[in-house]
Amino acid sequence: MLNRTCREFIDVLASREPVPGGGGASALTGAIGIALGAMVGELTVGKEKYAEHEAEISNLIFRSQELIQQFDELVTKDAEAFLPLAEAYKMPKSTPEESEAREQAVQAALVAAAEVPLEIAENCVKALRILDSFSLIGSRMAVSDAGTGAAICLAALKGARLNVLVNLQLMKDKEKRKELSDKLDAITDTGIHLADITYARVEKACS
Repeated sequence: MLNRTCREFIDVLASREPVPGGGGASALTGAIGIALGAMVGELTVGKEKYAEHEAEISNLIFRSQELIQQFDELVTKDAEAFLPLAEAYKMPKSTPEESEAREQAVQAALVAAAEVPLEIAENCVKALRILDSFSLIGSRMAVSDAGTGAAICLAALKGARLNVLVNLQLMKDKEKRKELSDKLDAITDTGIHLADITYARVEKACS
């Protein structure tokens, strides 16, 4: 999905096309946030001043690139998860049998539609952990980029959260809904805490 230009992606996002939507936009935003982390790493490696952190920085860059790829794939996965839900809502419901078949299809599709943005949220927390490390041991000349990346990934996390919630509210399987809701709350709390710590540290360093 990210092989499009930024302009092409934005144009489709701003159109009547059903996908990409909020989930895909959140995944793209997460990729942008962690890409800033990778940039901090690239500006740090090879510098004598940061030689003691060379191995760790290299590992953080590698993990950042992995996350960029995963976010890319999640843009597509989010679109693929939404389409069956859209099709399920189009199913006929003229008879009790049709209504039951439609409802079963909708409920099954809701689970998949919730699980993908939940994965996006999980990846945002992984990205925030990496960005926190970059803010601590990365080049001081690029510390603002680590903080910016954290702010962006927090926005991506919150966007992904909303895209989980909108599907959970329609889910009739109470046990599954609670499982996903509890997981989402834990992910969100962790992400907000990480982002707040990183942003405050960077803001202080820039002041």
